[in-house]
Amino acid sequence: MKSRYILGLLIGLFVLVGCEDSVTDPVGLRDSGVVTTLSDINPAIFVYGELDDSYVSFTVNKDEDASIDEAYIVGSHNGTSQRTKIKGISSFPAEVNISAVEVAQALGLEIAEIKSGDFFVLEVITVSDGLLSRSAGSFRVRVVCSFDPALSFGAYTASAPDWELNGGVSITADEEDPFTIYVSGLAALDGVTEDLGPLVMKIDPLSFNVVAEKTKLASSAFGYTGFSYAGSGTFDSCTGTYQMLMSISVDQGGFGSYEFTFTKN
Repeated sequence: MKSRYILGLLIGLFVLVGCEDSVTDPVGLRDSGVVTTLSDINPAIFVYGELDDSYVSFTVNKDEDASIDEAYIVGSHNGTSQRTKIKGISSFPAEVNISAVEVAQALGLEIAEIKSGDFFVLEVITVSDGLLSRSAGSFRVRVVCSFDPALSFGAYTASAPDWELNGGVSITADEEDPFTIYVSGLAALDGVTEDLGPLVMKIDPLSFNVVAEKTKLASSAFGYTGFSYAGSGTFDSCTGTYQMLMSISVDQGGFGSYEFTFTKN
């Protein structure tokens, strides 16, 4: 019984607390100066075992009237703060292709050093009148395995230590769309009668990011109605593991968000 979470829910109905963290950005300003945007990202992954042929493709745009002196793409590896120039941009809109080999060479890596589960962050830097600005968004390029539908469903163990949940669930794939999957048994692990659901999760085939659509799993739970899950995360196509941040709620309010891992048995 999650009494302390229920207490938090009741308090949350009456109290709103806000905070703001400030972090000094070591490379340029975000959303200042000449701001570029990234779009049409496809593909958005590097495929492990095929890195010599892997690439990402995207479009970089800026305001038509904006004047810049220089623009280039920078990248980092596995969350390091140091960013390295990968290639320049000479005109806009720019259709950019960047290979895993180019990224590795720019960052001083050997292809053999890159492992599944690694990731790179790419973004655009512009220089205008001496002011360095970063693109309105960056994107993470994950190193993944080719998608194997058989690794995405079956008997799984769901674990969420902060939600005090651990046990077996069943994941099935949609008969027509292997990137749509259904999770059954989450509410039951909380001792709740799971009379609704299953939880619908969708894997983005371009990035292997996952979105769990808000789904009611039980009519009632802990004295409340409409026990629901929603969230987002990633699918590890090499192991079949899902890493998710789940928001748990009822019709009367929310219990908060918790990290869940679904591990294939």
